[in-house]
Amino acid sequence: MGDAPPRIRIAPAEERDVGLVLQLIRELAAYERAADQVEATEELLRRNLFGPRPYAEAAIAYVDRGAGEQPAGLALFFHNFSTWTGRPGLYLEDLFVRPEFRGLGVGRMLLVQLARIARDRECGRMEWVVLDWNEPSIRFYLGLGAQQMKDWIIHRVSGPTLDRLAALE
Repeated sequence: MGDAPPRIRIAPAEERDVGLVLQLIRELAAYERAADQVEATEELLRRNLFGPRPYAEAAIAYVDRGAGEQPAGLALFFHNFSTWTGRPGLYLEDLFVRPEFRGLGVGRMLLVQLARIARDRECGRMEWVVLDWNEPSIRFYLGLGAQQMKDWIIHRVSGPTLDRLAALE
C-alpha cells in the first residue's frame, strides 16, 4: 500500500486570514515576475475584502499530507456583470498554488469551488486572464474546458461547461 493521497480542503477566507492572503499574493507576484508591483497591504485587504462593502472574496486551499493542514493556494474573485446575458459573472482575479503543492489537484479544486459558487449565484459565466507565457496554466485551463477569447487571453466557462466543472469531484 502506498501513501494516502493528501486531503485538500477549500475554505472561504476570513478576516483573520488577511496576512496569509497577502503572503500568497506576494508569492504569486514573484512567480509572475512582478514582485515589485504589489501595493496591497493587510489594511487595504482587510477593508476591501471584509469591510462594509467588500469588493472581492477569496478562497484558500489547505493540504494535509498527514502532518496537519498547510495553506497551499488562493483564488481571489469578484462579480462583474454581462450586459449581453443580463446576469452577473464571476471574475477570477488570481489563482495561485504554491510550487510544493502543484500537481496535487489544488488548482482544479479551487476552480471547481469557484464554478460552484458561480452556478449557485446564477452567474452567466466565469472569466479570467492568464499571462501569454504561462503555458502550463494555459494548458491546465484549456483541459478544464475554458475557451481562449479572440484577441484576449480570457478564459471562460459557461452553460454546460460550467455545470460540468461544478459537478466535478
